[in-house]
Parts: sequence; structure tokens; C-alpha cells
Amino acid sequence: MVTAGQPRFARAAALMLASTISFALMAVMIRVASATLPTFEIAFFRNAFGLLALLPVLLHGRAPLRTRQLPRYLVRSVIGMGSMLCGFWAIGNLPLSQAISLSYSSPLFVTIAAVVWLGEQVRWRRWAAVIVGFIGVLVIVRPGSSGFTAASLVAILAAVLTAVVAIQIKQLSRVDPADTIVFYTYLFWVPLSLLPALFVWQWPHGIAWLWLASIGVLGTGGQVLWTRALRLGDVSALTPISFMQLPIVAVAGYLLFAERISHWTLVGAAIIFAANAYIAHREVSLARVAATSAPSQAAIPGE
Repeated sequence: MVTAGQPRFARAAALMLASTISFALMAVMIRVASATLPTFEIAFFRNAFGLLALLPVLLHGRAPLRTRQLPRYLVRSVIGMGSMLCGFWAIGNLPLSQAISLSYSSPLFVTIAAVVWLGEQVRWRRWAAVIVGFIGVLVIVRPGSSGFTAASLVAILAAVLTAVVAIQIKQLSRVDPADTIVFYTYLFWVPLSLLPALFVWQWPHGIAWLWLASIGVLGTGGQVLWTRALRLGDVSALTPISFMQLPIVAVAGYLLFAERISHWTLVGAAIIFAANAYIAHREVSLARVAATSAPSQAAIPGE
């Protein structure tokens, strides 16, 4: 027997899978572009081409442009830009599988940030899941061992900043609709990313333009698909699909860059995945009890 919710979840799952593939391909393109272009410049073109790709979506949806939160948008965009630069640098300088695995620690930091900024109550079971998740991070990073690299700390910083952005998006969404938030984010991101890029500017040549345009389109497409998926389905049910990004980038890293995925990364990623899945499940359960919508707080990747 097919229930009314099954087609809805099927659409949500398909959107989340498409989003996951988009983000995975974007990570591969960033790695390719990093071989010839600086991170600052890649970030600028990601935002510039991303804004161009986003305009038809916003115009079609007739996103309202009025807002009373411009100072908040500026702060959100500055922190989001920091997260993007750290994340892009990590992708360009760490094994792809390690960089992506560490990015999954962001929901752990979201839980902490929600307590600090929003005063949310987190009970012992979710705190236990957060602790388990951080054990997974330590398994990947392995501080004090010969396998430790300071570059991994940049990936963790990106996850921390992404968590802060997730809280800011939650606050902004209390007043403005999602499309308005996206529009003003990109409006600030383009000039914010251009300024540092000018100091290291190198004109792209040949096929590099294709990589940069693909990064912008895939990043924007992934964000749009991610948002639409969470509107249709529970974050707890969709979170496992988002982790498909790891095997995709691991295979790409092996085939394109001769990277072998570390067993430490696999174990740590599995631990982080289990912790995130439980946290997402608890958030949705508590949101239902409170008769509120579940927070989409696996923060949107790349923000």
C-alpha cells in the first residue's frame, strides 16, 4: 500500500541525492582549479557564476527584496566567506576524502552554537552524540601522530564557521523568506570575495573557465536542491543520503589524483555519520513534539 507521504519523500530523496552529487562534483572541480589558481580567486568566481546561475531562479520565484536585516546579512556573509575560503583551501590541500569527512563535523558544532546563541536546551543523549562525533573527528585528524597535519585544522575551522552561519540563517529566516536570504548572501559575497582575490589575481586560461563556471553552477544548484529537499522531507531521513558525497569524492580522488582513502578517515567518517544521524533524528523528534518545523540545521554546505 502506497501512502501519501511516500511520493513526497521520494521527491525529497531524489533532490537530496542530486544536491549531494552537485556538491561532490563541485569539490572535485575546486581541487582541479586549485592546481593553477589561488583559493581567493576560485571563491570569487564561485560566487560570481553562482549569482548568475541563481538569478533565473530568484526572478522566477519573485523573491521579495525588502529586508530590515542588512547589517545581519553583512555579518552572515563575512563569516560565510571565511567558511568558504577555509573549506576551499582544505579541498585543495588535503586528500579529498579527508576534507569532506571533516566538513561533516559541522552539525556537531551547530548543536553547541544553538546552546550558546539561541539558548536551546540539549539533553544528555544529544550531548553524548556530540562527544561521539568529536571522537570521530579525532580519529581522522589524529593529533600527536605522524599522520597529523595542521592543514586539517583549516577544514575543522571551516566546519565551525559553517555552524555559526547555520545559526545566523535560522535567525534571519524568522523574518525573511529563504530566497531573500540567498539573494542578499550572494549580493554581499561577490564583492567580499573579489577584494582579496585582486591581491593574488591570475587570469584563468582555456579550460580553467569551464572549471570555474562549473563550480559556481554546481554550488548554487546544490544549495537550491538542498533547500527544496529539506522542505519536503525530514532532515533525519535525508542526512544519510548527503553522506553519499564521501564515496563519490573518494573514488574521484583515487581516479583523478591517485589518492588512497585512509582507513582512519573511513572509521572517523563512520563515527561522525552515526552521531549526526542521531542528532538529526532527535532534532526532528523534538520539533514535532513542540509542533514546530524541524530546523534545517545541517547547515547548507559551502556556506
